[in-house]
Amino acid sequence: MDNDERPERRSRQGRETGPQIRDVAAAAGVSYQTVSRVLNNSPRVRPETRQIVLDAMEQLRYRPNRAAQTLGSGRANAVTVVTANTTLYGYAGVLQGVEQAGRLLGLAVGVRVVESDVAADVRQAAEYVSDPSAGSVVVVAFDPAGAAVARALPADVPMVAATEAGGIPDATRPMLWLDERHAAAEATRHLLALGHRTVHHVAIPSEARSSARQGGWRDALSEAGRGAPEVVPAGWDVRSGYRAGRELAKDPAVTAILCGNDDIALAVRRALYEAGRDVPGEVSVVGFDDVPGAALWTPALTTVRMDFQGLGRACVARLAGEAVVEPEVPHLVVRESTAAPRPHSVTNT
Repeated sequence: MDNDERPERRSRQGRETGPQIRDVAAAAGVSYQTVSRVLNNSPRVRPETRQIVLDAMEQLRYRPNRAAQTLGSGRANAVTVVTANTTLYGYAGVLQGVEQAGRLLGLAVGVRVVESDVAADVRQAAEYVSDPSAGSVVVVAFDPAGAAVARALPADVPMVAATEAGGIPDATRPMLWLDERHAAAEATRHLLALGHRTVHHVAIPSEARSSARQGGWRDALSEAGRGAPEVVPAGWDVRSGYRAGRELAKDPAVTAILCGNDDIALAVRRALYEAGRDVPGEVSVVGFDDVPGAALWTPALTTVRMDFQGLGRACVARLAGEAVVEPEVPHLVVRESTAAPRPHSVTNT
């Protein structure tokens, strides 16, 4: 292709724009990830391939926008969030925190949804944010899909993952998290201190074999010399929490339930109500996250407050080399949904 035939585009304002990174990749016969590595001076590119890419750049008169490169060599003045969900409270909170921090730093903020942890979906998401135009990357890795993307990203892509407490198993990239394990133990101790013999747990999905929330629950029960009841699994959807609540409501020995998040707690509360079991008179319920409105439920929900927005802001600060302001430490907020069990509802274990 000679210079007069180079690709040209027009912006929405009608201005002519130059060739893009994918045009270079097509001209050189390589992937755009390879072009990205050449721009970032990655040692992973063979010298002969690097020269082919450089020749294609020269032929097309491709010039990366160096004025927009601040968060990483060859990367755009932007941050892209990779997430499997944009509506659940924790995910949305991290996204909001990234947007807040990005706005203050003058960064464009984008979102790439990874559909699942299936290899093809993970590969597509990783390839998308490997392009320098995506800037630096924050991966919300609260689930297997996000964790898989964090593992799959090339080493030359600047990235921080927001994870469960303890980070992603077998991952070596930078990770930040909230100490939810300690908070789950605090919530469990609160219920035991009220006089409940044990605490049942409705668990949300986790990337780890035993989530931090589940681990803290077990820690507190073990410290008190109480056996841990079998975990009741739930999904991210409230219907699964409702089904778990219906099963627990059948057992008169169940007097205290720690739920994996506030959505699950709401569903469990509904199931208990339909079964004629009073909260907190017969059963105490604790949530996790402290969603907006939890204080206005009837009864107001005792829950663990999680600073997801602070976590998102911290991730951006880490990428930008700014001083990281530590998020608020997760802690229990005691409201009306927990109380001492009625004498007849306490059974020996």
